[in-house]
Amino acid sequence: MSPNFTLAELTHSDAAVRRGLDNSPDDEAIANLRKLAATLEEVRSLLGVPIVISSGYRAPAVNKAVGGSSTSAHCRGLAADFIAPGFGTPQEVARAIRDSGIKFDQLIYEGTWVHLSIDPKMRRQVLTAHFNGGPATYTAGIA
Repeated sequence: MSPNFTLAELTHSDAAVRRGLDNSPDDEAIANLRKLAATLEEVRSLLGVPIVISSGYRAPAVNKAVGGSSTSAHCRGLAADFIAPGFGTPQEVARAIRDSGIKFDQLIYEGTWVHLSIDPKMRRQVLTAHFNGGPATYTAGIA
């Protein structure tokens, strides 16, 4: 996909493995994952350290199994959740991306990871997720 991100890395899902679900992307999702990998290369360059992907592409059945939104950009290969421990906390990572010129649709500080999507809207929407025992709620900015 790119110098530092493989298709296997961007499609691996522990949830899919545990549940015996196929997480193979179609051709459109693979094309989107190439674009996502290019953006992740920009993030890696900005941070100056490797980033660790915890969730990239999710087939619809995998997305449903993990409780993802039915409109999730993950299902189209346009989003990744990650950390960069060599740089700092997820909050510090999210702030660095927010303050950069990197183009994105959504940047969400999710507490223990960062979500970045490149949906074609490219709204540069910055949010913080809040988990209170039910579905996540979101506030503008990085709390």
